Amino acid sequence: MSAEPDGPEDRLRRFATIWSRAVFPATSTSLTRPEFEELLLPLARRLSEALRARTYDAAEGRAVGAALVEAHCTEPEALSRALDCVDAYLVLYCGGDGHQEDLRARAARLQSAMAAGYAEALRQRTLAEQEAIARAALEAQGAVARALHATEARFRAVFEGAAIGIGIADLDGNILQVNGALLRMFGVTEQTMLGRCVVEWTHPEDAPQVWRLYEELVRAEREHYHTEKAFHRPDGTVLWTNLTVSLLRDADGNPQYQLALMEDTTERRLLNLRLRYEATHDALTGLPNRTLFFERLEKALAAGDGQRFGLCYLDLDGFKAINDSLGHAAGDRLLVEVADRLQSCATAPGEMVARLGGDEFVALTTGPDTESEVDDLADRIMNALVTPVRIDGRELLVRGSIGIVEGPAGERGPAEVLRSADITMYRAKSAGGNRYEVADAEADARAITRHGLTTALPAALDRGEFFIEYQPLVHLGDGTVRGAEALVRWLHPQHGVLGPDRFIPLAERTGLIVPLGRWVLEQSVRQAREWQRRHGGTGPLRVNVNLSPCQLTHPGLVQDTVEILERAGLEPDALCLEVTESALIGADDDLLKPLRRLSEMGIDIALDDFGTGYSNLANLRRLPVRVLKLDRSFTQGMQQFPADPVDLKIVEGIVSLAHSLDLAVTVEGVETGAQAEQLRVLGCDTAQGWYYARPGPPERLHELALVDATG
Repeated sequence: MSAEPDGPEDRLRRFATIWSRAVFPATSTSLTRPEFEELLLPLARRLSEALRARTYDAAEGRAVGAALVEAHCTEPEALSRALDCVDAYLVLYCGGDGHQEDLRARAARLQSAMAAGYAEALRQRTLAEQEAIARAALEAQGAVARALHATEARFRAVFEGAAIGIGIADLDGNILQVNGALLRMFGVTEQTMLGRCVVEWTHPEDAPQVWRLYEELVRAEREHYHTEKAFHRPDGTVLWTNLTVSLLRDADGNPQYQLALMEDTTERRLLNLRLRYEATHDALTGLPNRTLFFERLEKALAAGDGQRFGLCYLDLDGFKAINDSLGHAAGDRLLVEVADRLQSCATAPGEMVARLGGDEFVALTTGPDTESEVDDLADRIMNALVTPVRIDGRELLVRGSIGIVEGPAGERGPAEVLRSADITMYRAKSAGGNRYEVADAEADARAITRHGLTTALPAALDRGEFFIEYQPLVHLGDGTVRGAEALVRWLHPQHGVLGPDRFIPLAERTGLIVPLGRWVLEQSVRQAREWQRRHGGTGPLRVNVNLSPCQLTHPGLVQDTVEILERAGLEPDALCLEVTESALIGADDDLLKPLRRLSEMGIDIALDDFGTGYSNLANLRRLPVRVLKLDRSFTQGMQQFPADPVDLKIVEGIVSLAHSLDLAVTVEGVETGAQAEQLRVLGCDTAQGWYYARPGPPERLHELALVDATG
């Protein structure tokens, strides 16, 4: 057994080999199979690069499809074999280490683009052939005319030997002569054909100008015309032709006959229709695909006044779990069943269902009353998904989230409409799924703003758009400033100053929280050392810095912290790292190990937002913490007088437990003097809040500390 190819070029060569072996038997070419493989190799490379490109470019797929036509891969099976090969092997051999689901979606889009490019190239080739045939037809016209004028024998040789159908009629349309090729095209005898009138051959598919051109020709107002025309055959089938009709004149130049030259294009037309269908329909479900859906959506949005549209954007809930647990074959069968159900929901005029890819479907309704119709359509879809789908003996519950966009035509473009539907669908999914939500302009704006902030985050750190404010930590016993909590802010060029609640969750999702957190730690430690120098060493001014869950799991946390402290010349006991209670719920020894190392160095660890999670109080003994920071919710009950006795008992119990474990207690959200006094009586150690100072620049903390020092 041969080994699998090692390098990317070897894998690319293997893919080209498989592709050539699949397509070569259905190719009309004089090349050998190895020569044909060398022809496909650069096309395989283009597909590989398009698959792994940062942005999808449909032009690459269309170019490969056109190149197949150029390579004479025009047999009926050639395209389907090529698409099957790309579907089965492109991601396997050329996907690299990319995300498989994204690569398979990209490969499906490349297949659609290949089919579209193939169809367009074949159409252009057909047009070129038609032009050549037209020139040949004109030459045949001259030959026939000369033959008529010269000898009947020569005329009969040309007439009967022609590969295309030829018929001669008088100016009233009565058929006088036909050749064998034309009789075979219609499937009739000469007796049946002769004596018929041309004007009887109307067909519903006739272009509006066909009979106008005919009338102009028999009136001698034009010499010839060329058109595509359909004819009824006696057996009920349709004959499609490229038809050229010319006016024949006698030796004196007087109009005498009309000459029709026909090329049978029925099979070519059926192939083009098939290619068009494959390019605009999903191969798995048979539903219209993204290409056809956008065509219909553009048409709906360009409708006249008084017309509206309604769009339902459906994404199945938990579909990935089905694929992962039961396999992609079961997932495909589920998608087919869902597609059938959705198709049954959109049967009214102006309604359609399409599959955009993966487990995403759309349903479109158009007309003047879509405000109510789109809600009914969404209800029908949700009801259609209620019945479980039975696959391999299992009953699978199907759930879906739908985003609805409805509005008048002419106000928005397709991309904007689909973006709004996508945002709304994810809002429905975030609300628990198995429901639908209606698009809301404000919600869309918030989602777009979040996306804009997410994309702007990396550059913002490089441009120095972040800064830090500090909120004092005050000792409740003597009222002195003991330190401050560092709170990062973002000075956004468009949105102004943003608090951490606006961008920290985004930074955690994108991984930027690690470099951002390191920057905050560096700036805060440097500022703490500056406070100590300016304070004259008379008090232990400390700085509290928040750590996110992502930073806790980062392998460089301990080393980075040590290096930052050493560069700034700050003692470890002047730094306190705050970790939220929720981040340590169920924490194992691996997660706690870096915190223990930091604690052993002398750095205090504070358990932030204590009381908001569900941690077992007994776990406090195994956590390397020295400070409990009570959440501000505990102080809210103390704003009124008298204070809530239950809140007082809870705080008193927590303080007693903390002190018994040798833990200090800090309280957040202190806003009044009464709160501060009550917390002092309960035994809390330090506090922070607007009663003392709002977060501000570092110089303000130094001023507060000087005031405390001077009394």
